Amino acid sequence: VIHAYTAVADHDVVHDHTVMGPFYSERFPGLPVVTTIHGPFNDELTDLYSALGTRVPIIAISHAQQEAAPDVPIRRVIHHGLDATAFPVGDGGGDADGEYLVFLGRMAADKGAHRAIAIARAAGYRLLMAAQMREPWERAYFERQVEPLLGPDAVYLGEVPHERKVELLANARAMLFPIRWNEPFGMVMLEAMACGTPVLAFREGAAPEVIDDGTTGYLCDDDDAMVEALGRLDGLRRQDCRAAVEGYFSTERMLAALHLVGAL
Repeated sequence: VIHAYTAVADHDVVHDHTVMGPFYSERFPGLPVVTTIHGPFNDELTDLYSALGTRVPIIAISHAQQEAAPDVPIRRVIHHGLDATAFPVGDGGGDADGEYLVFLGRMAADKGAHRAIAIARAAGYRLLMAAQMREPWERAYFERQVEPLLGPDAVYLGEVPHERKVELLANARAMLFPIRWNEPFGMVMLEAMACGTPVLAFREGAAPEVIDDGTTGYLCDDDDAMVEALGRLDGLRRQDCRAAVEGYFSTERMLAALHLVGAL
């Protein structure tokens, strides 16, 4: 953090993603700094950001995140943006074994890999899963709730590099995002949409702020509703998913909003 601030001291606006940095930025009077919080609030972070908010503008990444911490002085909600040119648009035609759905995320219960398998299987789709699994509790969840469900129609690919990830997304019929907690955002939704791949999610966390129900995916109330929605994928156009990222969810829109906050 110390070396970073020395390097960016003459910039127009510093967008800080660290906890320590916004406090250290007081050593650079006149340097506009904004900070974005990416994870859920706990008691410690709530105390820190409540004290910081009068000096450094605090950005929330969704209204769902902001509403979970009413005591933190959020300057503005700015949704994430993505450079769509880094993601190829696919036709969702599948791979050599045919059509499939995709699941991306950490191998954790709150991400819902076990639910994704059950939903895809009930809908008659093959599911390919790429997920980070490094921590002991991630492995424990996998061994207890996911591994017993694997089979030819539910394949765990491990943690894949970026090139393989975008290939999986571009060729997928849809992405399942079956979270059941107040997730602050979920970048994988934007990555899927940038590839033209619609997203099916529950009405949890920021998903309703990202998915345009009936246009870029479907918002579902429960597992049965998601199974039913998978039967309506033909009602979605992949070009609409891509257009959403090239438009509102673009990097340019996000940076313009951040620059405005930093200049105030």
